[in-house]
Amino acid sequence: MRIEPFTLTAVEAAAAIVAGRLSSVDLVKSCLARIKETDEAIEAWAYLDEEAALAQAGECDRLRKAGYATGPLHGVPVGLKDIIDTRDMPTERGTPVFAGRQPDKDARIVELLRNAGAVIMGKTVTTELAFMHPSKTRNPHNREFSPGGSSSGSAAAVGASHVPLAIGTQTNGSMIRPASYCGVYGFKPTRGLISRSGVLQTSVSLDQIGTFGRTLEDAALLADVISGYDQDDPASFARARPSAADGVSQEVPVAPDFSWLDLPYFDRLADDAREGLEEVVSLLEAQVKRETAANTLSDLVRVQACIHEYEICQHQAEVFDKSWDLISDTLKPIIERGQKISAEEYEDSLEVKKSAESFFDEFFTEFDAIIAPAAPGEAPRFGTSTGDPIFSTIWTLAGLPCVTLPLLVGANDLPIGVQLIGPRERDDRLMRTANWLQKHLAAAAA
Repeated sequence: MRIEPFTLTAVEAAAAIVAGRLSSVDLVKSCLARIKETDEAIEAWAYLDEEAALAQAGECDRLRKAGYATGPLHGVPVGLKDIIDTRDMPTERGTPVFAGRQPDKDARIVELLRNAGAVIMGKTVTTELAFMHPSKTRNPHNREFSPGGSSSGSAAAVGASHVPLAIGTQTNGSMIRPASYCGVYGFKPTRGLISRSGVLQTSVSLDQIGTFGRTLEDAALLADVISGYDQDDPASFARARPSAADGVSQEVPVAPDFSWLDLPYFDRLADDAREGLEEVVSLLEAQVKRETAANTLSDLVRVQACIHEYEICQHQAEVFDKSWDLISDTLKPIIERGQKISAEEYEDSLEVKKSAESFFDEFFTEFDAIIAPAAPGEAPRFGTSTGDPIFSTIWTLAGLPCVTLPLLVGANDLPIGVQLIGPRERDDRLMRTANWLQKHLAAAAA
């Protein structure tokens, strides 16, 4: 039976293209056909230029045949969340405020993607200004449900097999939650590993870039490609970076130790998600230490909200002042609340954020990873909300690397992810642990 190219993982596709078994043009044509077949129902794409995608693919094939060097994503299609600037495509940020906006240069991560040989397929739908107002995108598994947000289109595009890879962002739960809802792998690396230059800024302290993939290897490969120091990004640091892909390929020296922290907001978990997570934890037996988290940890949810809301009001003040009538009624109350936060409250929250980072640096001397929910359960109904991000809030505030694995299925046959959180700048160790967990659970189920 002939395998359709759009079903290949990114790792498989890249290897086939470099070996000459598959052309990038054939892969892109297959992905475009898949998009044409399914996207009318899903609406994952904000911008798609078939001719431009095929032209990029054709150039990739020409370079390979001519014997030029090829990168790790040579000829492989990638989707970009529509808050990431591209010089040859509009970036409209999910709002009529920026309708028709055409950047004059690529974001830093787009430069790195082009250098790696990737084919930039187009821009995936984002929620309004990468915040809370639900987008038009629907869940690829059941269009009556939400794909989550704010990286709605990126998660849905990978979940629908439109592309093997896509890039999103996370300021609270905007990577991990939609990955869970759409049944794909979502990876948010350590804050500072990936440049945010040329990406819409909603919170200079919290915004982070992440990857969606069909496999753990795919998500890791894409993260490594776009990782690197950027002197123009205040969160970026000038030192060597861990290789997530190396971590996936490594065997653990000993069985990992996990922490399960019972937090007060775990009462928001749906029954099917709770039962599935309890089963995962029980299969790990003595390797999981269960603890009731200190109240100070749950208070970090308030701290994250203070920083996020204050900073978006600062960064996007001109937009809100000049285009208030174009802002959704979902976002307006949050802006009004953020405008009332005092500079003193904000500075105090930044200090608590630093304390949280130090706490987790010490915490992970005892554990390889925290195991936690990725979302409250299955995706909510379409149009009601993008889902509750609270199961990502603390880890995002602290800048920790997080990955969600599509391991569970809920009552409506929709995916539910299991989240692992690791120590800062130990992304390779987190991915090694995640790969071990997958294998361990598969063996237990066999």
